[in-house]
Amino acid sequence: MSSLFSHGQDPFGSDSQSAPDPLEPVVETVVVPGSVAHAFAGFTDHTHLWWPLESHGVYGAGSYVEFEENLILETADDGRTSIWGTLDDWQPPLSFHATWHPGSTALWSTELLVVFRAVDEGVEVRVFHEGWEGAEDPAAARAEYVEAWPQILARYARFMGAPADAGPNGNQAG
Repeated sequence: MSSLFSHGQDPFGSDSQSAPDPLEPVVETVVVPGSVAHAFAGFTDHTHLWWPLESHGVYGAGSYVEFEENLILETADDGRTSIWGTLDDWQPPLSFHATWHPGSTALWSTELLVVFRAVDEGVEVRVFHEGWEGAEDPAAARAEYVEAWPQILARYARFMGAPADAGPNGNQAG
């Protein structure tokens, strides 16, 4: 005889259909010329030269962003600072992983992994950005970065000497 409760829902919520699926990571890729070490240094040592602070910064165009110790930090021209994230895995020149919370506190942050690898055309730089579930509006938070990362990486690619017509994911526009 089968149990009376064989078709009931699990009271502890482990029923896979009752839990919402987590939002997918945002994954963006760009290919830049040069070596892996050069691409890593361009991304981490010279961020202040290419990051679009006017549109993707806390303090605007007059500020300065840098990788400092284990932090990603933006400093305003008046000396105020904002921590964008904390580096928790630093593997130069191959990758880094950080919490990511520019413009907010670390109470809620996403996760950012940036990986550099040699390809025939130069260096593939791939951004994996995830952890949207803790946001007030997870879908909106993710949507902002779906729009932002291609713009940010295009600016980085131009700084690194990629063709101006390089499109999303490192492909030629056309």
